[in-house]
Amino acid sequence: MCYDDNARPPLPPGEAGPAHGHDGVLTAADGNQFAAYLAHPADHASNAQIIIYPDVRGLHQFYKELALRFAEAGVTAIAIDYFGRTAGLTPRDDSFEFMPHVQQMKIESFTQDVRAAQDELRKRNPSGQATFTVGFCMGGTLSFTTGMDTSLGFAGVIGFYAGMSRNFGGAGTILDRAAEISYPSLGLFGGADQGIPVSNVQEFDEKLNATGIEHTIIIYENAPHSFFDRKYAEFASESADAWQQVLSFINAHIPA
Repeated sequence: MCYDDNARPPLPPGEAGPAHGHDGVLTAADGNQFAAYLAHPADHASNAQIIIYPDVRGLHQFYKELALRFAEAGVTAIAIDYFGRTAGLTPRDDSFEFMPHVQQMKIESFTQDVRAAQDELRKRNPSGQATFTVGFCMGGTLSFTTGMDTSLGFAGVIGFYAGMSRNFGGAGTILDRAAEISYPSLGLFGGADQGIPVSNVQEFDEKLNATGIEHTIIIYENAPHSFFDRKYAEFASESADAWQQVLSFINAHIPA
């Protein structure tokens, strides 16, 4: 498990602007209904939008607050749940038994949910904005995996501590399929992460180097898995840098 119910995202750099957020329910093309949380700057003036892929537990409070933090930084954000098809719209608190639902996930159906989130963002911003993804743990893996789908039209994909060994539907891990990533990419990892060897992260970086796709891979030497958490005061500088990396990456990839 990545974040528990007491985890909270660190504050982004700079002065926070006013923002609004609310829970909602989206409907995918196959009829699946799933929970989402949308946050936007109070004046609706944003140059970019981002789809947040949660950790293995699905849409819980950490990611709703993260969506608000993005909106306060001027980026419209929507955080989505994974488990509408198998668990309905039930809460994703610490008591939620997530693993049986994780085991039933398929990339094809998840991508339909991502498209529904894109449609929701377009409905609210019909002029169109650069769209990014950011994911954490399993969500980081999914961020890079959907970064292999050129039809989604992302401006860039971001993954925090993306697992290298998860193989959705037997299609291969992101380490196996790194050459298929089609968008500028930012990967953020902890050097002391017990579940993701630094050697795997370095191999991922090397495979992206071979493709020529624009990318940045950062390893925070002493940081553990899930270091991006306000309660980890000892990693406040790493979290602050990670925020800066994410916002700079977004700003650098907004089309002129």
